[in-house]
Amino acid sequence: MASIAFVFKVLCVSFLFIFVASRPTIRPKTFNVQRHGSKPDGKTDNANVFTSIWSRACKRKSGSSKIYVPKGIFYLGGVEFVGPCKNPIEFVIDGTLLAPANPSDIKQDTWINFRYINNLSISGSGTLDGQGKQSWPLNDCHKNLNCPKLAMTMGFAFVNNSNIKDITSLNSKMGHFNFFSVHHFNITGVTITASGDSPNTDGIKMGSCSNMHISNTNIGTGDDCIAILSGTTNLDISNVKCGPGHGISVGSLGKNKDEKDVKNLTVRDVIFNGTSDGIRIKTWESSASKILVSNFVYENIQMIDVGKPINIDQKYCPHPPCEHEQKGESHVQIQDLKLKNIYGTSKNKVAMNLQCSKSFPCKNIELIDINIKSNGLENSSSIAVCENVDGSMSGKMVPQHCLN
Repeated sequence: MASIAFVFKVLCVSFLFIFVASRPTIRPKTFNVQRHGSKPDGKTDNANVFTSIWSRACKRKSGSSKIYVPKGIFYLGGVEFVGPCKNPIEFVIDGTLLAPANPSDIKQDTWINFRYINNLSISGSGTLDGQGKQSWPLNDCHKNLNCPKLAMTMGFAFVNNSNIKDITSLNSKMGHFNFFSVHHFNITGVTITASGDSPNTDGIKMGSCSNMHISNTNIGTGDDCIAILSGTTNLDISNVKCGPGHGISVGSLGKNKDEKDVKNLTVRDVIFNGTSDGIRIKTWESSASKILVSNFVYENIQMIDVGKPINIDQKYCPHPPCEHEQKGESHVQIQDLKLKNIYGTSKNKVAMNLQCSKSFPCKNIELIDINIKSNGLENSSSIAVCENVDGSMSGKMVPQHCLN
């Protein structure tokens, strides 16, 4: 009897295994935008079709959804994709999404905007073509109060547990990718391209974000490759190539009230090639907020003919006259920064500029194995300039440090 019971158990387990293995896998429902009425002719505005497809995919309850953009040129006016959605959504772009060349044809701040979404995945071999060249000469808001408002290429607000992979962003009108209040987001394999003289075309810009990872990404643009603004924490950047552009910038900070601390940043295995700046922290000299910038690590960074390889500027004032003499020093406290294995060449004699606030001096700045030489100058020795900064050094040090 025991042997019969054993055989019966084995048969039951076998049938259960066969039943589980034979159950059909629930695949995402695919919405091919061309099959649903979009025209890849580069002329027809497909915005209404895209938003209609998004609505159907977002509301679908029985499994995840996949929106697929095949090869072709899909002209797209300003669109917003809004959640929350019932299930994860995958947005695969293998074709080109083409923005209006005329900036006034986009009636919103961001050309393609995602809001209030969890579990969003954007991928593909396609391109977001912002057609920014016509807009760049209009970007003179620092001197023209009537300047037109130009749209960023793609924005994310209140988007969590999501990612972008392999997409190319070309010639944005202003910033390429903008993130606000985004948490647990991965960016990998992305290519961002605009000419070095295109104004305000930041590659990746973020504020009030946390737990973001940027890796294996190439950024060449006319402003910051990556701009890190108020309230951003736990950011990891690795294997990024930056150039042309203005480097990886924290700030500017301190201009507005109610700004938040920026902390826990890691930047490693990055190459800056021909950029105006490399490692950059900028705070307004007469700041309206008292915040903390802390726990930063920069490691294994190569500089190739960079204007200001290491630049802490707490007297930031891009458009003089400045108010420093009237309103005092920056109230942004910078502390606990480690710079390790930073090497390469500087276009200028000053390879390291640590210009900190007199009221809130930089504290615990740790320099380890710095080797940045001036390139193309008669006297090839580089120098460091320090103001109001305390810290320590170890290992090779070119230029010679000037820490207190």
